[in-house]
Amino acid sequence: CDEIKSLITKGCTKAKIENPRGSTSINKNKPVTNRKKDIAEKLKPDQITQIQPQKLTLNLRSGEAQTFKLKFKRAEDYPIDLYYLMDLSFSMKDDLENVKNLGTDLMREMMEVTSDFKIGFGSFVEKTVMPYISTTPARLLNPCTSTSTSTNTNTDNCTSPFSYKNVLKLTENGEEFNSLVSKQQISGNLDSPEGGFDAIMQVAVCGDAIGWRNVTRLLVFSTDAGFHFAGDGKLGGIVLPNDGKCHLENNMYTMSHYYDYPSIAHLVQKLSDNNIQTIFAVTEEFQPVYKELKNLIPKSAVGTLSSNSSNVIKLIIDSYNSLSSEVILENGKLPEGVSITYKSICKNGWVGTGENGRKCSNISIGDEVSFEIAIKSENCPPQGKSETITIKPLGFTENVEIILNFICECECSKDGKPLSEMCHNGNGTFECGACRCNEGRIGRLCECSTDEVRSDDLDANCRKDNGTDICSNNGDCVCGTCECKKRENPEERYSGKFCECDNFNCDRSNNKLCGGHGRCECRVCICDANYTGSACDCSLDTSTCLAANKQICNGRGTCECGVCKCTNPKFQGPTCEICPTCPGVCAEHKDCVQCRAFETGEKKDTCEKDCSYFNLIRVKDRDKLPQPADQSYPLSHCKERDANDCWFYYTYAVRNHTEREVYVVDTLECPAGPDIIPIVAGVVAGIVLIGLALLLIWKLLMIIHDRREFAKFEKEKMNAKWDTVRPKWHTIPYRVHYF
Repeated sequence: CDEIKSLITKGCTKAKIENPRGSTSINKNKPVTNRKKDIAEKLKPDQITQIQPQKLTLNLRSGEAQTFKLKFKRAEDYPIDLYYLMDLSFSMKDDLENVKNLGTDLMREMMEVTSDFKIGFGSFVEKTVMPYISTTPARLLNPCTSTSTSTNTNTDNCTSPFSYKNVLKLTENGEEFNSLVSKQQISGNLDSPEGGFDAIMQVAVCGDAIGWRNVTRLLVFSTDAGFHFAGDGKLGGIVLPNDGKCHLENNMYTMSHYYDYPSIAHLVQKLSDNNIQTIFAVTEEFQPVYKELKNLIPKSAVGTLSSNSSNVIKLIIDSYNSLSSEVILENGKLPEGVSITYKSICKNGWVGTGENGRKCSNISIGDEVSFEIAIKSENCPPQGKSETITIKPLGFTENVEIILNFICECECSKDGKPLSEMCHNGNGTFECGACRCNEGRIGRLCECSTDEVRSDDLDANCRKDNGTDICSNNGDCVCGTCECKKRENPEERYSGKFCECDNFNCDRSNNKLCGGHGRCECRVCICDANYTGSACDCSLDTSTCLAANKQICNGRGTCECGVCKCTNPKFQGPTCEICPTCPGVCAEHKDCVQCRAFETGEKKDTCEKDCSYFNLIRVKDRDKLPQPADQSYPLSHCKERDANDCWFYYTYAVRNHTEREVYVVDTLECPAGPDIIPIVAGVVAGIVLIGLALLLIWKLLMIIHDRREFAKFEKEKMNAKWDTVRPKWHTIPYRVHYF
């Protein structure tokens, strides 16, 4: 018996290696019932199934969990048994009057929930010994008799004190319930806490007398006082602990004076064993007490009872709805070394784990939930004996039976040969390829006697040098030979003649032994091909250093352990291809910085695809940009202009040789636009002035022209000659002017 790797190393073929695995098989898998309330055919309680499967067999191998799925479906019209257990001490007198008609009223209400309903009734007061009741003859006959010396005497007619009385076995007849309850009389006791725990115990364990069926079992506990529990019986001289057995004679509990009150834990066990869900109907005063009790009793509820029990029907209906809407799984006692875990898959896909994995809430009629249950064994029980456990939903009579078989040996051990010659002259049994030595013999082949193991001459053969530990303190010296210790981790082992070697103390890289690229032999890494170093963490493969131009590290460095070491620190990147401070780096990254920072530029439509290669960090102004003197890596300051003649500023750097980082000022610097008003005013003023100037020049020229013409006129005037002409046909003279 050894690790698979070791067996293969020793020459065993896989076909001859036995490696039994765990398994799960379903023996009974009756489907859950789809029952409708209004169908004509009614099913018996044992014909209704709410949990599936019902029986399984698990073959467990140590350390390996077996998982199976459990389905629960809340059936419609599921039968209900309800037992009403009432405190009949004197303070409950007015409550009894309201309960006398409870049978028919409750029967009518419960028929809305189920067509198969039974109701029963029981009452309790207190143990019939001092100091719980008065033992004077008159008070024993009528505990309500007044002890006052006044003339006004108490005329209440009360019945003698009793511990618990089963008045009515579970019945379908509501009228019978009313009839018998109406005949009940109040009793009395001396102290305030009542003996209700005695009554609950008898109701739980006296199944035949109560008439419990294998259906939903409800116990309504009605009181207006607290309760006695284990240890309180000593006040009355009762020291024997409650035995948890039925002691009813003629429907009366007869051993209240003999056994102490049960403990809360004892009640929890019996209520759970008998699948009884408890409803505590108590007055407002005792709500805190019974709410604490509810937290200790699974599948129980607390309701506030009015002072005269007038709301008892509503209380019962509400409490039943609350209890039935929750399913909680519990398992029986597990064998030693066996553990169980639950995972619930509830309504609306809610998943619970841990303690919440045991339950689902808010389950309506017809809802289906499931549980994934894993059972694991850490070791084998004595003789590998099978065990049986049960899992059941609290408050339900159905359960799942699980048979646990433990895989504790290989099949080959059944074919062992006792007193085999293979085991040193018959000193052992040869099985599964090895010797199982007889008592008093040890060694691989049972060749040694245990009497010889500790002799000094044999120990000397187990020391590497004088003064060193026997078998290097990593093994035992058996017959002069070191047998190395086994480690908890089967992958780890000691080896060597003196157990001086191991395969788990070599150098590590990336938290892996020998970097995951070699094997550890005698504390030294034996590296795989193409790896070297003390931890096999240095790759000799240069393919990771090849650049796109097929050069090693772009010709700018050397390849060491599969990583480029750039000779010039200004070059970075996996293949020394990045130069954050080289000329042109700003122009190279301009478009990507522009689209990432401002969503503009030539690459704005392909920005996510082409420009996700650097981390972008925004700053408010240029003073916040990193400076080369403050960084331990090369850094370039860039100033670029966009299509709108706006400037933007950023830095480009590469950290740790691969992490590209850009700091950018998140506001653009754009040139101020022209002032239109002065321009327009200037143009207008210019036009006006030019017009005026032209007009003045024209005027001046006209003046000069007129003066010249006038001077010419004057000159010609002065030089003018006059003459007289006399026509022959006329005597009138005329003058001719020459100009």
